[in-house]
Amino acid sequence: MTLPLLSYPTKSQNQRVAGYEIPGDESPRIFTSNNLQLGIEVDRLIQAAYRQIYNEQQLLSCNRQKTLESQLRSGEITVREFIRGLVLSEPFRTRNYECNNNYRFVQMCVQRVLGRDVYDEREKLARSTVLATQGLQGFINALLDSDEYLENFGENTVPYQRRRILPQRIVGDLPFARMPRYGADYRTQLEALGYNFQGGGLQNPQWDNLPPRQARLAGAAIAIFGATFVSGLLIAAALAAFGFISL
Repeated sequence: MTLPLLSYPTKSQNQRVAGYEIPGDESPRIFTSNNLQLGIEVDRLIQAAYRQIYNEQQLLSCNRQKTLESQLRSGEITVREFIRGLVLSEPFRTRNYECNNNYRFVQMCVQRVLGRDVYDEREKLARSTVLATQGLQGFINALLDSDEYLENFGENTVPYQRRRILPQRIVGDLPFARMPRYGADYRTQLEALGYNFQGGGLQNPQWDNLPPRQARLAGAAIAIFGATFVSGLLIAAALAAFGFISL
């Protein structure tokens, strides 16, 4: 049985207050498909959508959904359906859903899809219940089909962080991109596998205990580094042989 969304108080936040400030450098740039004329404008809209959903640290070529991009360019789908496809894509699921608990994932999706932070722990609980009972697709559909999303972004506008900066405040809300991709619980799991984050980097990993996928990635990184180092030695030896440098 599908449980209805639990009630939660809609506390005052910036985006719930009418704004009359003059747009400035810190104001969000709005990307919409309503008046697109040039192909480069479509490219910028697509890039803005990726940045909003994946954040800067996940803007990777391997995360691109080229079929969705093609459908958006040809007008087969709206921006809202493009956003739906990105959030339900395998890269987003792997890099955001599988490495977080439900509460943190709910907060992340509310930020990126609805353009605001969760009101409180009660909303986290309510939306986590939807995620647990209806699955990932049901949860994402509930966000994108909600009145809040349609009223603020409609079918053709890329979501953005609403009213982050207020003129009468010295410091505005931090960009949602500043929120780490995963929480302390997942970091603890990585440390149990041999990762050490002290000093800002990865130290002394226990490669034998890594899952197969992570082990393949680590092996590929080592192979690339080794190949680069060997190539450098060969180039240096060739230059020395022709007298350009001395070893």
